[in-house]
Amino acid sequence: MSIYDFGVRSADGKKVSLNEFRGKVLLIVNTASKCGFTPQLKELQLLHDTYKDQGFAVLGFPSDQFMNQEFDDIQETLDFCQTNYGVTFPIFAKIQVKGENAHPLFKFLTGSKQGFLTKEIKWNFTKFLINRQGFVVKRYAPQTKPPKVKKNLEALL
Repeated sequence: MSIYDFGVRSADGKKVSLNEFRGKVLLIVNTASKCGFTPQLKELQLLHDTYKDQGFAVLGFPSDQFMNQEFDDIQETLDFCQTNYGVTFPIFAKIQVKGENAHPLFKFLTGSKQGFLTKEIKWNFTKFLINRQGFVVKRYAPQTKPPKVKKNLEALL
């Protein structure tokens, strides 16, 4: 099983197979618009812009499971990310990333790489680096700034 076996919903509610990203190196991030780590969106966008022509993409998954730090309306989330941080990488529909009702993609991600002390996601902006075969190769804590991902990312490109 790889991430290509999962489907998600786009921000406009359409089904999207992650198979559409087959062969790319990905950084999957659970995001939130009203979090202390939200300024990482600018750095994530910079990574996306720098490496997209080499087969890389950032995929953002908004979640409000951590102190309700995401807008209720996905359009408000998209507008906020674009206006304040210039985000052009894909932002998907809001999902649950932990607990019993976690999206199967995030169950797979957290089952593939344990975080510090636990498998469960502890906060917004947990990052998963995915290789071209669709497997998790590295998990980063929320406080890990996107530039710290570059060395591992470049090794996969």
